[in-house]
Amino acid sequence: MNTVKVLAPAKLNLALDVVGLLPNGYHDLDMIMQTVDLYETIILRKSQELTLTLPGSRVPAGENNTATKAALAFFHYTGLLAGVNMEIRKTVPVRAGMAGGSADAAGVLVGLNALYDARLSMSELCALGAGIGADVPFALMGGTCRVRGVGDLIKALPPMPDCWLVVVMPSFGISTPEAFARYDQLGSTIHPDCEAQERAIRAGDLGGICAAFGNALEECSGAVETPHIRQLLDEAGALASSMTGSGAAVFGIFDQEEKAASARAALKLEYRQVYLVRPCKGGARVLPPLYRGKGKR
Repeated sequence: MNTVKVLAPAKLNLALDVVGLLPNGYHDLDMIMQTVDLYETIILRKSQELTLTLPGSRVPAGENNTATKAALAFFHYTGLLAGVNMEIRKTVPVRAGMAGGSADAAGVLVGLNALYDARLSMSELCALGAGIGADVPFALMGGTCRVRGVGDLIKALPPMPDCWLVVVMPSFGISTPEAFARYDQLGSTIHPDCEAQERAIRAGDLGGICAAFGNALEECSGAVETPHIRQLLDEAGALASSMTGSGAAVFGIFDQEEKAASARAALKLEYRQVYLVRPCKGGARVLPPLYRGKGKR
């Protein structure tokens, strides 16, 4: 096998709370996270060099890119004297709070594990991922999870009930460090009940999940368009709406596909990047050979 193709899903935060500070100075988080079927596509080819291309994307392809960091970490850990040609076709908005960079890193780790038949366990991949970014271990596991600490404490939950989500990317992205810095200065009145949301997920109660929506970073994110987008989503019939991660993307949850599709059409009148997605059950995954041919996904 000389080439693998990987799909790596974006994530949304159904709830995000800041519950304190850890001894290392990082924020102690409590979150419910969900992968959705908006994918980064990662193609890896065996090589003696390590290269990265991102066709059509403005994301830098240098040594600070998460995909490059993931490849270097993989080869260092395994001791393989090899390389890889990485091509990433980005779909997830940048600086959106949807973990596109983490998805890229997870996809590279999963893909290299298959490409070189390294047989690393999920625990080993997650340990490598944690050294690259806080969301990478979740991007590897995917599905519906309760995530705590700095993203290192992950508990898998049952899948979400059937629903549709409309995701809107505002005109400007948000810097994660800046969002947390503003949180430290301003604080927040929003503290979602992650325990109640976990119970609702286990019960398959979509209404209960929506009742516990919330993001402690929303008020201090600096994303000035968030209230307007949430109002549009709510008026279009969303059961609940919220910002994801540290911003800037905003999403609403719907119990009917028709309502979600109508909401997407309405939001597209104002915003260029609007997506209709559904929850998905896994993280980054290698596609079987049948789907790697020309023109197939």
